[in-house]
Amino acid sequence: GGNQFFFQLEDSRKVDDVVQTVLQLQRASRLEKLGDQTAMITAILQSRLARSSFDKNSFQSVSETSHMECLAEMVTPLVTNPGHVCITDQYLYFQPLNGYPKPVVCISLADIRRIYKRRHMLMPMGLEVFCTENDLCSDIYLKFYNPKDRDGLYYYIAAYIENHVAEHTADSYMLQWQMGHISNYQYLLHLNNLADRSCNDLSQYPVFPWIIADYTNSVLDLSIAKTFRDLSKPVGALNKDRLERLLSRYHEMPDPKFIYGSHYSSPGYVLFYLVRVAPEYMLCIQNGKYDHADRMFNSIAETWRNCLEGVTDFKELVPEFFGKDGSFLLNGLNLELGKRQGGKLVDDVDLPPWASDPEDFLQKNLEALESQYVSDHLHEWIDLIFGCKQRGSEAVAANNVFHPVTYEGEIDLHSIEDPDQKVAMLTQILEFGQTPKQLFMKSHPKRIFTKSKCFSRSSSQNISVPESPVSLSEDSFEDLTEESKTLAWCNITKFQIDSGYKIHKETITGIAVSSNGSSVFTTSQDSTLKMFSMSQKSLQRSVSFSNMALSSCILLPGDTTVMCSSWDNNVYFYSIAFGRRQDTLMGHDDAVSKIHWCNNRLFSASWDSTVKVWSCVPSKVCGTKRNNFELLAELEHDAGVNTINASFDGSLLVSGTKEGTVSIWDTAESSILHQLPCHNGPICEVALSPDNRHVLSSGEDGCLKVTDVQTGMLISSLPSGEVQRCFHWNGHTVLSGNDSGELLVWDLVGGRILERIAGHADAVTCMWMNESCNTVITGSADRQILFWKLQY
Repeated sequence: GGNQFFFQLEDSRKVDDVVQTVLQLQRASRLEKLGDQTAMITAILQSRLARSSFDKNSFQSVSETSHMECLAEMVTPLVTNPGHVCITDQYLYFQPLNGYPKPVVCISLADIRRIYKRRHMLMPMGLEVFCTENDLCSDIYLKFYNPKDRDGLYYYIAAYIENHVAEHTADSYMLQWQMGHISNYQYLLHLNNLADRSCNDLSQYPVFPWIIADYTNSVLDLSIAKTFRDLSKPVGALNKDRLERLLSRYHEMPDPKFIYGSHYSSPGYVLFYLVRVAPEYMLCIQNGKYDHADRMFNSIAETWRNCLEGVTDFKELVPEFFGKDGSFLLNGLNLELGKRQGGKLVDDVDLPPWASDPEDFLQKNLEALESQYVSDHLHEWIDLIFGCKQRGSEAVAANNVFHPVTYEGEIDLHSIEDPDQKVAMLTQILEFGQTPKQLFMKSHPKRIFTKSKCFSRSSSQNISVPESPVSLSEDSFEDLTEESKTLAWCNITKFQIDSGYKIHKETITGIAVSSNGSSVFTTSQDSTLKMFSMSQKSLQRSVSFSNMALSSCILLPGDTTVMCSSWDNNVYFYSIAFGRRQDTLMGHDDAVSKIHWCNNRLFSASWDSTVKVWSCVPSKVCGTKRNNFELLAELEHDAGVNTINASFDGSLLVSGTKEGTVSIWDTAESSILHQLPCHNGPICEVALSPDNRHVLSSGEDGCLKVTDVQTGMLISSLPSGEVQRCFHWNGHTVLSGNDSGELLVWDLVGGRILERIAGHADAVTCMWMNESCNTVITGSADRQILFWKLQY
């Protein structure tokens, strides 16, 4: 006869219930059609859920108030556990219907660090909660029965986690990664998380790249390129001969075409790697049997060779290869995994000669992942898996095209009427492997390694001054300036007001200072240019060119001429020596909002939607005769231009418009490199970082945004909630002025305000900083100028 099994229950009162449920499930399993089976099991489950409710005796404290209750399933690999969710003002609870793994799972809202909406089995019903910043595994993964419940719970938790800890978008990590604040490993974990990859979902398990290509040498040399896999190519394109065979098949294929018939990440591949620690999952998807012994994960070198040469093997790695726990490489459970062709039993995984044990192997993998080579090339792999080369024509060009079922949105399950076909299709998609959610539409920026040096207290006294004063070359002066700048920025929170003067009748719009620091020139909406003497602490001159507001001013080298832009569409040249207007440039059809001078070129920005570039040589301008200003270029915009700034060497120009667009221009070619909608509403200020790699912009939407110059990608966005009309920055720290009159110091990479310094009685509207960055002059809508000094 057939096999008989005996089950003994701990609670005899539940025998009837269990027998009834088993009989119902048996009836369901005997239905012919898959669709009918699924429908019946769903009905059994729903009726059980409807007969029970959340037991409030599990509340942690008497004073808790319930905010919402709903039905959901707790997702673990291959098993989802139905039950009741309840969220209170203090805790998130889940009570599994079957009381397994425990009667109630309870998470304190105060402990939650990150939450992600998840797509589970292709439906937008999942929610994953993490109580840690960098852990691979979450604290709970819930799948709801409708999107409304999921979104309700998400917004409740998101509102609870103040300061938007929840709203981690790819750009908030990108700047941190670029600047070396988070490691390559942490960044890949974050990207996987943002792309719906989770350790609780084998069909969307986190993907990590093969990094090392050398599994034969006894010493691993991370200083040479050939140790590493080419990160600009998918695994399937690493072997040229195999790729050629695949491509010839691809070209003859009818649409929809694909190069690779299998994916780089699927439940089967994940369990291939993890069978020694999760044998029950492998047995579950292989109908109770392990895979053939020769096809098991037997050796690292063999697996790598197969990924290079196998006809259908294109798999990447899982994060466990870079973790701390090497147990997945050992047969610690003494599983009987079968015999290989040579008669050898399948046991521990064979490691490469350069690894002494699993821990050493993982450590060296991680060192390789964090190496300079990978830091220089990881963005190329990100483009393939999460970015612009994931689909479309760029994917074709990069030989990165997979079967249509692997792409989100390619298959519309709702359009499949037949329940059997629907279940079969869903199963195929989940088992085949899924491409991550596309996070980036443009090329991903490269990593920049800048170790920012901050002086310790002791060393600030003894900045290395060259020994003999005789040989002070210009270079060493430059080094000194650099050191004093660095020192100043390390102490930038210590600005104090030195003195203040009310010299205008309206908002101050521009500040320029003579090279010896003796005279300060200011423009204002009261239409005047004023000259203030530092030594005598008094106003020396006041000039008006028209009755319209002046918007900015610049002092030309040689300190003989001040240029002022005006709302009357003109730029005025004022001779300090002769004390009169020397010249007028009538260059625009609307107000000139800002002017900038660099390398004998004058840039004028206007509300007429242009930035014009003029030849402007100081020695010529300062002469007595009239100039005919030569227009070198006209840079067209879609809206009025509010502000401009150029790089130190004048090679790049950046502009910001009234509609929130930031444009980056190559001045030599007068061509646009990037134009991107950045802010909601007008832009107040834009500036390039000293290394020309990033643009910082501030807008009337109260946001500070960082854009990568090379790729034109937005890589950081800080909502400050207050408008900042002017700022200076050194690439990672920002000194800005807000609408309440304070100076703010920002740590851009950490995304936080380090200091607020009270100053003006109204909005800070302009800011001048000296070359060593230890003196600042601010102008404000309170009609005052304030002089600030660093006190350290």
